[in-house]
Amino acid sequence: MEEEILSRDTVPQELSAPEVWMSDKIDKLAAALSKAQSEIRGAEKKSTNPFFKSGYADLHTVIESAMPYLTKYGLSVIQGNDGRTGEFYVTTMLLHESGQWVKSKLRLPVEKPTAQSIGSTITYGRRYGLSAMVGIAQYDDDGNVASGKGLTQTHQANKNNK
Repeated sequence: MEEEILSRDTVPQELSAPEVWMSDKIDKLAAALSKAQSEIRGAEKKSTNPFFKSGYADLHTVIESAMPYLTKYGLSVIQGNDGRTGEFYVTTMLLHESGQWVKSKLRLPVEKPTAQSIGSTITYGRRYGLSAMVGIAQYDDDGNVASGKGLTQTHQANKNNK
């Protein structure tokens, strides 16, 4: 009889340990992040999305806007990814030199199972994961809503009246 190999996808939920999202204490991390955030400025839109004809802050720009201030206060970032059929996860961890940490996991759909599509999904997830984790505002959003595509007439009218 062949033994079944269990993966994360096949282990029953009641047998899996709940995921931990932060260290027991985060006081030192929180103090350091507060100092870093007081100096971080928004990520400048340096890239153009030709499909939506809009500017946005790419991953490199988000990293540039965050890392000098994070490292100044003993903070670092690790981002990893994991996938299942049709979806991908990008996990962002913010670590403090004391060993304290927090993490966030972002689930993203994958439209096509190609290297280009998966690479784009990872980059998109990393950009938004890092921005959310450290509080970086992006000057512009390259999504459908920000460009006016996909909006209902009511939402478009509200956007135009602002």
